[in-house]
Amino acid sequence: MRIVRWGFLLLLAAPCARADSPSITAVLTSSETALGTPVQLEIKITGANGVRPPSSIAADGLDIRYTGESQNFVMRNFQTSSSVTLTYTIMPMKTGTFTIPPQNVQAGNTTLRTPELTLHVVDAGNRSAGSNRAPANAPPEEQGKLAFAEILLPKKTAYLGEIIPIVLRIGFESHMRLAQHPEPPQIDSQGLTVAKLQEPQRNLENIGGRKYLVYSYKTAVAAARTGNLEVGPTQSRAVVLVPRRQSTRRMPFDPFGGDDPFADPFFSDPFGQFLEQREITIKSEPIALEVKALPAGAPPTFAGAIGNFSMTADANPKRVQVGDPITIKAEVSGRGNFDRVNAPALSEEQGWHRYPPSANFKQDDDVGISGTKTFELVVSPNEQKSSLPALAFSYFDPVKEKYVTLQSSAMPLTVEGSAVASSPAAVAANASPTPGKSTRPQDILQQLPKRGKIVRTFTPLYARKGFWLAQLVPLFFALGLGTWKARSGRALNRAALQAAGWQRESAELLRKLRRDELSPQQYFSDASRVVQLKTALKENIDPASVDAESAGRAFALDEERSEKLRQLFATSDEVRYSGASNGAISRDGREETLMLIESLS
Repeated sequence: MRIVRWGFLLLLAAPCARADSPSITAVLTSSETALGTPVQLEIKITGANGVRPPSSIAADGLDIRYTGESQNFVMRNFQTSSSVTLTYTIMPMKTGTFTIPPQNVQAGNTTLRTPELTLHVVDAGNRSAGSNRAPANAPPEEQGKLAFAEILLPKKTAYLGEIIPIVLRIGFESHMRLAQHPEPPQIDSQGLTVAKLQEPQRNLENIGGRKYLVYSYKTAVAAARTGNLEVGPTQSRAVVLVPRRQSTRRMPFDPFGGDDPFADPFFSDPFGQFLEQREITIKSEPIALEVKALPAGAPPTFAGAIGNFSMTADANPKRVQVGDPITIKAEVSGRGNFDRVNAPALSEEQGWHRYPPSANFKQDDDVGISGTKTFELVVSPNEQKSSLPALAFSYFDPVKEKYVTLQSSAMPLTVEGSAVASSPAAVAANASPTPGKSTRPQDILQQLPKRGKIVRTFTPLYARKGFWLAQLVPLFFALGLGTWKARSGRALNRAALQAAGWQRESAELLRKLRRDELSPQQYFSDASRVVQLKTALKENIDPASVDAESAGRAFALDEERSEKLRQLFATSDEVRYSGASNGAISRDGREETLMLIESLS
């Protein structure tokens, strides 16, 4: 038995030895709150033991207090991971924008550092959180005797496409016996898209003098249309154990007057043999949400990003030849709808050839609202340049209610072009030997029958000035023809490289569409992009300028297929405003879309 126990411990220790190095993230449950409304700061440390939380966090205008920690240990496929979450409650003391400075957290022998966070505090009249639960100090009968459900919504107004973090909470009176964990709550999402629910956090809370076991599910919603919407209601089902109904006959002589302390089901059924399972449904009230359209005047580089972001950029190498590739690494960090964060654009594209960028997103929270998105852009200069143009990225700040454009500094660059070979101008020697006067030898004069034709010069033709002046005409014509051919060749080469890139991108997107693994949002986005690429290859135009009408004209589609194409582009535009998509596409819908795309030739 001891050998088995040691073997099991070694089995658990082996994956731990292969665990990743410790990491830390810090997020706020909401980046905006109202005066007098608290928010939570959660610091999560993964892959470390012996975590010592900061004793205090100082921030002007904020009262930050440590409220506890929770641990999570997961073993999956013999791979273990552990994390510790430190929780702080932040109570704003005044309105304004406040910065929570980075904090050092000791985790074993390693010191980890949290990122800097920003909290916007507005007046209490401008914002309030939504919930259907009675206040914490309400009487028990107002709290609900057995269970409750609620939606915690941090704001009552939002912009179209803005990601809003929410928390769905299901609470059960602590003495209630659950047969199993409750089902994850479902939320009504008409006009909204809902992100995937995270694993719940369980806490024992004292609400109105009663203790409740509360399951908290973090997620996020985004509005797909403007107007007055409702978030929720949310509901969940749970199986509870209740005493079986038994006939109660009073004894002729009852010393307890019908209030026998041993009549509790626990004493009559200590092992649950007389309990029965009963399914209950817990449902919350919906929360009103006003969704506003984005204001006019969006900058040209705005692609739908909403939130608060920062940007850094660097490029290598910084000394190249004309046509050589340069890799630009740009990072966009912050909080918002990262699915709409596209690669920054060159502020000046004249003289540059740009290839499709690659992107990688690393989230800092459970829902994916906070993190860093890294882009790699490859560009090549078509002519000599002294610097790389600045990168521009635009987003809409819902707190300041205005568009913001971030711009990097122009990076010094040395581009050396292969000099055009100068035309060899062969200059012939113009000096001609002065022809001397012919001297007729006296000794042969008598042998000539008659006087011959007088020759003025014996200078060869190639040595004469007039000959070389005559050759300049075809020489200049040849040089002009060569220059024109070289420029045409470079233009054709760029066009061929561009077309090849579009062809590769179209083929790769089609492979992804056939795998049947994409979310609805990504599926429709990739499908409309394939149509744009096919049309661009056929008409030799920019894919970004292609819409359903121009694609239908390019492929001479009938009215039925043109209508399907318009529906595809409309659906793609609609789902692009969300951070994630709730639901799935039927197999028939996917096959019909694929048949439509593959018929475009």
